[in-house]
Amino acid sequence: MADRVASCGSLCDSTNLLLQYCNNDDTVSASSNMDMEDRVSHLEQRLQLQEDEIQLLKAALADALRRLGCCEEQSHASQPVGAHAGRRPLTAAAPPTKVRQLLQSLPSRPLSNGYVQHKRLLSSPSSPKKEVLQSMKRKSMSTERLTLVRREMAAESRSRTTSSSSSSGSKSKSKDYSFNAEDGFVRMFLRGRPVTMHVPDQQKSSYSLDQKGALPDKKLKLEWVYGYRGRDCRSNLYLLPTGEIVYFIASVVVLYNTEEQQQRHYLGHTDDVKCLSVHPDMVTIATGQVAGNSKDGKLLAPHVRVWDSVSLNTIHVIGTGVFDRAVTCVSFSKSNGGSFLCAVDDANDHILSVWDWQKEKNLAEVKCSNDSVLGAVFHPMDNNLIVTCGKSHINFWTMEGKTLSKRQGLFEKHDKPKYVLCVAFAENGDTITGDSSGNIYIWAKGGNRISHAVSGAHEGGIFSICVLKDGTMVSGGGKDRRVVLWDHDYRKKAEMEVSDSLGPVRALAEGKPEELFVGTTKNAIIRAAFPDTLTPIVQGHTDELWGLDVHPSMEQFVTCAQDKLVQLWDSNSHQPLWSKSLEDQARSVGFHPSGAVLAVGTMTGRWLVLDTDTRDLVSVHTDGNEMISTIKYSPDGNFLAVASHDNFVYIYGVSEGGRKYSRVGKCSGHSSFVTHLDWSTDGQHIVTNSGDYEILFWEASSGKHVTNMDTVRNLEWASCTCTLSFNTLGIWPESADGTDINAACRSHAASLLASADDFGKVHLFSFPCSQPRAPSQEYGGHSSHVTNVAFLHDDSRLLSTGGKDTSILQWASPAGGAGRVDSFTGDRVGGRGAR
Repeated sequence: MADRVASCGSLCDSTNLLLQYCNNDDTVSASSNMDMEDRVSHLEQRLQLQEDEIQLLKAALADALRRLGCCEEQSHASQPVGAHAGRRPLTAAAPPTKVRQLLQSLPSRPLSNGYVQHKRLLSSPSSPKKEVLQSMKRKSMSTERLTLVRREMAAESRSRTTSSSSSSGSKSKSKDYSFNAEDGFVRMFLRGRPVTMHVPDQQKSSYSLDQKGALPDKKLKLEWVYGYRGRDCRSNLYLLPTGEIVYFIASVVVLYNTEEQQQRHYLGHTDDVKCLSVHPDMVTIATGQVAGNSKDGKLLAPHVRVWDSVSLNTIHVIGTGVFDRAVTCVSFSKSNGGSFLCAVDDANDHILSVWDWQKEKNLAEVKCSNDSVLGAVFHPMDNNLIVTCGKSHINFWTMEGKTLSKRQGLFEKHDKPKYVLCVAFAENGDTITGDSSGNIYIWAKGGNRISHAVSGAHEGGIFSICVLKDGTMVSGGGKDRRVVLWDHDYRKKAEMEVSDSLGPVRALAEGKPEELFVGTTKNAIIRAAFPDTLTPIVQGHTDELWGLDVHPSMEQFVTCAQDKLVQLWDSNSHQPLWSKSLEDQARSVGFHPSGAVLAVGTMTGRWLVLDTDTRDLVSVHTDGNEMISTIKYSPDGNFLAVASHDNFVYIYGVSEGGRKYSRVGKCSGHSSFVTHLDWSTDGQHIVTNSGDYEILFWEASSGKHVTNMDTVRNLEWASCTCTLSFNTLGIWPESADGTDINAACRSHAASLLASADDFGKVHLFSFPCSQPRAPSQEYGGHSSHVTNVAFLHDDSRLLSTGGKDTSILQWASPAGGAGRVDSFTGDRVGGRGAR
């Protein structure tokens, strides 16, 4: 048998040898041609013998698998009643091992590469030995069929193994799960650690791990994206002819019509978007992203996507496998109708490349700089001239054929800045730069020397310069947060200052006449008009975001993050009702059932209570010196559970409508930090998860650990946010790490379950989700780990928060009752409507 396998393995080598002969030049001598024909004939004979051996191998495989099934049936028939299903007699252990070795020794896709080469050769009319290649093609297809047969037989064998093992009643088909029907528990293994989940009494007799879970019959629609990426990206805010501003956050590119209060979303990217450019036709858009990793560990390559802003269809994908780390700058050419696209890679050498984007062809590339490159823009009057800027440099690149030649900008008598931060172009073709020293320099068209300087235009760096349609110019400052209007001779005409709460200016875009859009480093977008009109239209968090909870009776939700900010949002107007700055970084938040107050847990062990109407501080407490991972009131509002990373849960009695607190207990028993917590419907018990995958139950009034599972297995739970529980075990993917799922939330109607994973995905399951690896609807948009999910009180919407991407995504959920949102159109139907 081993010899047959070796012969099968040599088939690929024979094929490669044949292809070498077939690719010989037709101009060789006649004697060489005769020699080649003899060799080809010899190879044909060998291939015929190997095909015969393959047929024998198929028969041997089938016989071995039949014997395996018989052995297993005999072993289970002879096994004593009550014996552990995992133990098999030694006589039955050998055949599976041999068959498994046999299966593993076979190539999984024989001749797949050779088959592609055959197709190319056959398509060429001048290719020699066409009949031989056609014969090879038939043999390749025969081998492919063998592979399919082998896989089908292996699947049939696994099926028999599953049915025989599940019939024993004590073990499941999966190595990651087992069900003990007698004691009524499911055991799941995470990284080899057993996690025991107890089945309610009413489901003991009917439960089976082999039942298939059902997909939810509803879908989510991305309705709104909160936030903007201004903290570390630039030149990413533009106005389109449709009246929409276009910008990005996480892996979503947002098209926001500020007049009609509507958003559309381009969702083609798989990870963080870092740069954006609008084509001269004002319809086509290019966006570049960073490298990422999928949940199966595969690299998601950085690339540029060119797409249509009307249809949101992807037109071209450029640079897959070429860029390294991230694409940080992208720009369309102007003077040749936008035929070219330049991009800068965030590799060590910061490669500048030029593409014919319609053909997806690389025209030229060059090492740009060892230091960071912050901008790369085509000159509007010369499609062969590109200007790049960054740390200690401004370079003018001329493209001639496939070569990019550089001229460095000369500062001469002017102070050389640490960073050249932005580039723009005047009406006459002059290049305008803003730098980290607050200077504006004008570089004469076609040259690399400064022709005019405005020293000290801003205090601190100038992050953006925008030349308006009338030829005047606007600049935006970092440290001074000023937006300054300059006339044609670079004399100051007017200025206004952005508030500190909104942050320094990052990007400027011309809007309607006498209107500007200003993006800031605190991830806000402002509609502005001189002399002093500044209206925030987009706001968000600026640091890692974990805290999320929904109002118990209104269409509002609250978020808190490590930027020390707590924000109460209205899900209809999509604006914060208020923001509160704290002394400590915030991690978790929870509403009191009355909605009158909310509790906020911080990274330092402090937790505080705020009045939801006035933002006033109601109460402040400290438990331990580690972060408060979750904080949650009991359904009746009489208790508050504070779960800490110090492994304890602190229980407080609550009175006076959430304004007075006294500690009544401390839950001690976890051997790792507490991650999730749920209250029973009657408010008498708590269930918690921990970092080492423990599930523990507690008496709320005393903090006593409940060890008798009969006491808690039939309890009804007011919420379902514990990622480890019987009703949520289906959210865990195969071979999951215990940190792959960050959060879960059951809808209030108890029909849906949402989960947040470490790969930027929100999953929607049917509830209960108690079958292993249950099917789900998967939704992208976040780029970092998704940290939290929550349904609004009426299930009309689902909220999800991103960690490092700081985004909040609002999904229209079909599960809501009155005032729900249609999941496909996004329109509100029935109920109260938008307030």
